[in-house]
Amino acid sequence: MSTEVLTELAKTLEQRKSESPDTSYVASLHAKGLNKILEKVGEESIETILAAKDANTPDSKHNLVYETADLWFHTLVMLSHLDLGPEDVLNELARRFNLSGLEEKASRSQ
Repeated sequence: MSTEVLTELAKTLEQRKSESPDTSYVASLHAKGLNKILEKVGEESIETILAAKDANTPDSKHNLVYETADLWFHTLVMLSHLDLGPEDVLNELARRFNLSGLEEKASRSQ
C-alpha cells in the first residue's frame, strides 16, 4: 500500500505542475522555482527534527508523523521539479538493501 500512495501522489504532483499557480499550491511552488522548493524542504526538515526531538507522548508522536508527511510531500515536489519521482528513490533503496551501511558509504568514494 505504501508504494501505491507514493505512486498516486507522484501522479497528482505531475498533474498539478501544469495547473495555474493561482489555484494550485504545487503549481505555485514550481512557478517560484527550485530555490523556493528547496527552502520549503529545508523548513520542513527543521520542523521534522524539532518534532522528533519532542516525540515522547502520543500527541507529540502524531505531530512528528504530520511534520514528516509535510517533509515527504515537499521532497516529492522537489523530485518532480527535477524530473525524478519516488520510484527513483525506491530503486536506490532497493539497490542498497543487501549492503551494509558501511559498504554503501565506502562505495560512494569510488
